[in-house]
Amino acid sequence: MNGKHHTDQLSSLQKNDVEHVNDVSLHNKHAEPIEERSGEKAGAVEDAVFGTIEEGGPNYRNVGWLRTALLMMKTQIGIGALSIPGAFQNLGIVPGVIVLVFIASITTWAGHMVGCFKLAHPQLYGLDDAGGLIFGKVGKEILGIACQLYYVFTAASALLTVSTCLNALSDHAACTAVFVGVAAVLGLGMGSIQTLSRISWVAWVGLVCILISVFTITISVGVQDRPPGAPQTGLWQSDYRIVGHPSFVEAMSSISTIIFAFTGTPYFIPIISEMKNPRDYFKSLYACQAIVFTVYLIIGIIVYYYCGSYVASPALGSAGPMMKKVSYGLALPGLLVTTMIVCHVPAKNIFVRLLRGSRHLVNNTLIHWSIWLSCITGVVVIAYIIASVIPVFNTLLSLIGALLGTFITMQPYSAMWIYDNWSMRVDHNGPQKVIWTARFVWAIFVIVVGTFCMIAGTYSAVVDIKQVYKNAHGSAAWSCADNSSG
Repeated sequence: MNGKHHTDQLSSLQKNDVEHVNDVSLHNKHAEPIEERSGEKAGAVEDAVFGTIEEGGPNYRNVGWLRTALLMMKTQIGIGALSIPGAFQNLGIVPGVIVLVFIASITTWAGHMVGCFKLAHPQLYGLDDAGGLIFGKVGKEILGIACQLYYVFTAASALLTVSTCLNALSDHAACTAVFVGVAAVLGLGMGSIQTLSRISWVAWVGLVCILISVFTITISVGVQDRPPGAPQTGLWQSDYRIVGHPSFVEAMSSISTIIFAFTGTPYFIPIISEMKNPRDYFKSLYACQAIVFTVYLIIGIIVYYYCGSYVASPALGSAGPMMKKVSYGLALPGLLVTTMIVCHVPAKNIFVRLLRGSRHLVNNTLIHWSIWLSCITGVVVIAYIIASVIPVFNTLLSLIGALLGTFITMQPYSAMWIYDNWSMRVDHNGPQKVIWTARFVWAIFVIVVGTFCMIAGTYSAVVDIKQVYKNAHGSAAWSCADNSSG
């Protein structure tokens, strides 16, 4: 790309952003429209996050809407999709579908708020920046810490998932701790790629592989005589339930599982920050959410319908040992792409925060590379330690998911809407006033629902942890036990 074309492209993007935020700017004194500015060097353009973008350095604004949709899908569709049938087992098919629709609706609205808020405040790169804008320094640090903790625990979960896959494919040919280390090395190597535009093309491969794996297991359970865990002699019929009768703890654990499957929203702010044209973000969001919801709905209903109470968790084991290997083999590239993304994003957040306002952020200097590689290495090492050291990790992860995942997936986006629209309450009359009031009530409702799910889900996870310790007395750090045998 020559310098003139590069400048024209980004200038056009900035003009589009200005048009989008005009309405907010008229009513909201806090909105900060993008100003078009020329850089000191030829071909240089000022970006609200990355500063002066010059030719020759990493291009942090180069992701199209389709690749953006793929990146967003890969923050959600992974091994978490295979926990949906287990959630349906507790809730029953009808309540499970209702919860799925409800959570998908809330998270889609939250994702929409990300786009609106980013366009109105282009200086934002992460949820911590939004917290700082709305709540001040304290809000910035609280949301920043919550996001980074959640990101790192998600990265640790990804490392464990890859180790599970390697165990399944190799018949536990090596100690699980070794496979976690292999996953960490792969995550470090792949996640160290500088920009999301260079990562995004791999998302094609990852998404296709994980979808093929998911639908392979879904088809397999439909054509098999019975799941491997069911009695293998005599007549057998699935004992699926239309409506389940879970305890409060079981119900909240299942709801938390479904929420966890939609917790890609905090990743969307860094992703939109690297788009060529952030106005196209909404196309990416709707495509992402439609596909994610459809995949979850299909696998949840079909796998649970055919397996009933004998559904495995994760569901890749629901069709027997051979299909389990086939499914994990197909899923492995997708799991590696997920690992790459969930390691890259938290490292990039730290990197941008450390170098923001410095020329080293967008130039291939020694300081640039030293800090970037230190950030990605630090994230992967911490994720590796968490994945290896913490006993009963899956149960503890459900605690982190309920406590942090719900918090950073629901409540902040209501605060974004209120922040940008509160001043408009006095400017509307008649039907417009009714619409504004309805939107305000919805924003408050999301805060209430998110807070309830966070508290109740955390309580349920703590109860589960106590039960696991009581039954199994925990598990050893750096365990060699096969984690794919469940």
